[in-house]
Amino acid sequence: MRFKAHVNSNPRQISLLDTVRTRGSVTVEQLADMLGVTLQTVRRDVQRLADEGLLTRFHGGVRMPRSTTENIAYQQRASLNAEGKARIARAVARRVPNDCSLILNIGTTTEAIAQQLMRHTGLRVITNNLNVATILSGNTACEVIVAGGSVRARDRAVVGEATIDFIRQFKVDIALIGVSSIESDGSLRDFDLREVKVAQTIIAQAGEVWLAADSSKFNRPAMIQLGTLSQIDRLFTDAAPPAPFPDLLKSAQVQLEIAREP
Repeated sequence: MRFKAHVNSNPRQISLLDTVRTRGSVTVEQLADMLGVTLQTVRRDVQRLADEGLLTRFHGGVRMPRSTTENIAYQQRASLNAEGKARIARAVARRVPNDCSLILNIGTTTEAIAQQLMRHTGLRVITNNLNVATILSGNTACEVIVAGGSVRARDRAVVGEATIDFIRQFKVDIALIGVSSIESDGSLRDFDLREVKVAQTIIAQAGEVWLAADSSKFNRPAMIQLGTLSQIDRLFTDAAPPAPFPDLLKSAQVQLEIAREP
């Protein structure tokens, strides 16, 4: 828990992660030069981030973990770029009108969005995320409907064929979804086939689809294709996407909103 708080409050470590994420792999010397700090400081930061599974070290440098088959642990995802996710959540909440229907899926970013919807009124929210349901159940001016299915213990996600059948009963104004990966071919990807099938159903049942994805999701590998940017109406993120994503978003007619406010 002590390290989690340290990562959240240390802009240098967040900047280090963003640099490695953008470049794929970086030497320690390059990081020290880019961040304007000593080699010793970079090595100390790298060691702490590697211990948390957020970076992989190699001789002389670091890279992002490259597993396409397994997501990082829930607690690590919750702490990674928490401030960026909070900015995204506030930006999304400003755009969500009162008295509308929503579906929120699995993910730490959608959980942050739920926190920012606590002052909305007249919402009807369907979710397969028990964490989202727990948060929004505290808003007595909204109705929360929880999808049935199998609960995935590690993150309290509800998945499976029963979940899909349940969600197919509804047509909502807006789907607010998160993903694990946005790849350079415009594909949206994730790690769990059951989760992907639920997300695909959510997209099909929504008038508009809003994707909330922090900057760690760009160019991150994941095994299973969920969809494409062409299925998204709005993308909320916390930093300007790297090339080639601006062109991809323009081609797919996705409205981009970058949550820059502190």
